Amino acid sequence: MDEHVIHTYKRAPEVFVSGRGATLVDRDGKEHIDFLAGIAVSALGHAYPPLIEAVSDQVERVVHLSNLLRHPYTEAVATRVAEATGLEASFFTNSGTEANEAALKLARKVQKDRGKGHRVAFVALHAAFHGRSMGALSCTHAEKYRKPFGPLFPVTFVPQDDVDALARALRETEPAAFLCEPIQGEGGVRELSAEFMQAARQLCDETGTVLVHDEIQCGTGRTGRFLASQWHDVQPDVVTLAKPIAGGLPMGMMTVRKEFAEVLQPGDHGSTFAGGPLVCRAALVLLDALRDGLLDDVQARGRQLRDGLCALQARHAAIREVRGRGLMLGLRLERGAADVHQELHRLGLLTSLTAGDVIRIVPPYVITAREIERGLELLDRGLATSN
Repeated sequence: MDEHVIHTYKRAPEVFVSGRGATLVDRDGKEHIDFLAGIAVSALGHAYPPLIEAVSDQVERVVHLSNLLRHPYTEAVATRVAEATGLEASFFTNSGTEANEAALKLARKVQKDRGKGHRVAFVALHAAFHGRSMGALSCTHAEKYRKPFGPLFPVTFVPQDDVDALARALRETEPAAFLCEPIQGEGGVRELSAEFMQAARQLCDETGTVLVHDEIQCGTGRTGRFLASQWHDVQPDVVTLAKPIAGGLPMGMMTVRKEFAEVLQPGDHGSTFAGGPLVCRAALVLLDALRDGLLDDVQARGRQLRDGLCALQARHAAIREVRGRGLMLGLRLERGAADVHQELHRLGLLTSLTAGDVIRIVPPYVITAREIERGLELLDRGLATSN
């Protein structure tokens, strides 16, 4: 299997052929409850009728134009995102990694335009994951990702929620930007404290550092608000979005405050495929759903799921901590989570393993109460088997 594919992924043996809502079906007809959503991508689940209709209609019209030509949906998506974030303007990309690369370039040019061209380094957090291309990889903390590809960009890493360490790093290294995820995904579903995020905003203002929030995984509604940072009343200078933004199609965005809207000039940055009519039509379907009540559903289902996980914690000593917010949750286990993750997969519950000891749960936003109940039942069985 996969004889002619470069083996950069440890792939499950099943071949999945269809799905509906938060349920996937493999080639043998077995149903799986999807608590993974394509790693926090498939916010609208599988076979979502309005998405099918919009994408099918657009394929019959025009799929690709390039950014040298206009189509009706670019400004529509950018306007809706500006309204949802309180920021001003967006650059479209094909992925989260590309959005972060754009943010790093923007931050350096901001500093150069200020006459601070020496400010080329960055500050990021322990356990951060920002992508695998060279700039984003530089800001990713895990040595296993970084070591084969050095030397990388100069980056200083500081512990989560350590305001003093962040203050020293910003003042001593004079970076172009501070990059952080309000809720770390690959780092173990770890939410930054409100106090740290508010202090980071103040420190970046004081030191002239561009504040970039990577909301590729925790943003676009996953926590029940459009941005996770909105729970703490903190607005970044730049936010990067991707994963769920186009309902499963490859799309990312870098969105910036008004003062930065003109920093990148023609020729400074670009993308052949990004922001095409097909993905923008899909993004409008998701944005419509969020506006029309899906955010409320995320909060309600998130409460149901978290309550269920806390009930499991009371029954299973192996669960040390329930983490996260909305439909971005994690179970931190006592002795590592690999065995439990494998057992859940065997039982028909799709999750992911992150940070070695955390079962990450990021289901589609359209998941039903019954699908959550079924998933919790499978979690209960999987934890009991692995104890």
